[in-house]
Amino acid sequence: MTKSERLFEEAVRYMPGGVNSPVRAFGSVGEKPRFIEKGEGAYITDADGRTYLDFVGSWGPMILGHNHPQVKEAVLKACEKGLSFGAATEAEVTMARLICELVPSIEMVRMVNSGTEAVMSAVRAARGFTGRNKIVKFAGCYHGHSDAMLVKAGSGVMTAGVPDSAGVPAGCSQDTLTAVYNDLSSVEELFGACGQEIGAVIVEPVGANMGVVPPAEGFLEGLRGLCTRHGALLIFDEVITGFRLGLSGAQGYFGITPDLTTFGKIIGGGMPVGAYGGRREIMEMIAPLGPVYQAGTLSGNPVAMAAGIAQLRLLKETPDFYQKLGQKSERFFEQVQKLGRESKIPCQLNHVGSLGCLFFTQEPVRDYASAKTSDTKAYAGYFKHMLREGIYLAPSQFEAMFVSAAMTEEDLERTLSAMETYFLAG
Repeated sequence: MTKSERLFEEAVRYMPGGVNSPVRAFGSVGEKPRFIEKGEGAYITDADGRTYLDFVGSWGPMILGHNHPQVKEAVLKACEKGLSFGAATEAEVTMARLICELVPSIEMVRMVNSGTEAVMSAVRAARGFTGRNKIVKFAGCYHGHSDAMLVKAGSGVMTAGVPDSAGVPAGCSQDTLTAVYNDLSSVEELFGACGQEIGAVIVEPVGANMGVVPPAEGFLEGLRGLCTRHGALLIFDEVITGFRLGLSGAQGYFGITPDLTTFGKIIGGGMPVGAYGGRREIMEMIAPLGPVYQAGTLSGNPVAMAAGIAQLRLLKETPDFYQKLGQKSERFFEQVQKLGRESKIPCQLNHVGSLGCLFFTQEPVRDYASAKTSDTKAYAGYFKHMLREGIYLAPSQFEAMFVSAAMTEEDLERTLSAMETYFLAG
């Protein structure tokens, strides 16, 4: 028995399913989770000393790779001064200013502790600002595990085959309306039925929790127009795309201006952190300035802020960072697409920038329904093959793979070689 297997055997005695987040479980791919001991650059090493090229990257934030020396140095220096104060610090001001400088739609920002908390708070702010209760979300888009958002969610909920969650009272989600991603007419119908009651539309500008599903041409522009016309707010959930697709996120990448934006752990260099921000008049509704209450003892934690500031500054100050990462990713995904066309196993690749997903289906994937046509058993076989080859992918068909700046051309060639062995052998 390996050390990871022994750890898992003990973990199931003390933690539900032996994990602290469902997406870490390997049940859907017929494996037991690997317990990770360390990460360096593009690689992670498990408890048994096995090293893997990591395409998960802590689910996105490790865009620079693991344990970047400048980020690590910033964390160590912050730790020397103390771990938490529950009081205002200069680092919070620096981080807030940096986010507002980098993302033009954000005039004020509030730090929180996770993407879930950021979304929950942004939705509350939208309701408080508009005085309307209904929220439109899209099937397959995951916005964290708050009660109102666990309606036709993607990500781990799709993997588990659970459409919603037990323990969520019907009243908590009665004002959550669900539309079809990439289908503007489904949103228009909701506005036609109850437009004066809709406070906001929340969307992942790139669907990245049902695999990776890019927005169709005109979809995001259409949402912006509908919200403006009906007096609702447009919320971009950029927990995954923020600072991943560019310095101003997906909104800069696609040229769309939302009213509110949510961010996750990428603004903490992978540490537990989140944020939400937007137009000043909306954010001034937040306590202590306004009547929308939201608080957090650990919000703006000085160590997390130090890590995030170091990472964001590196992204900002590295010449052509996103251009180089985008070119490397494009070359890689083009080769994956070529393999997919030649493969004996039906598959489709979707990708945007350094985000990609290989769906095991013959059908082009453009929404939740088409993503669900994927053969999860075929994905499990692919996952096991790649793991044996030292390539660490998400243990779920419905998650993204993330290319990091730490990956070399040789790393990506090795990945393509492992894929080729699997796909062309059938």
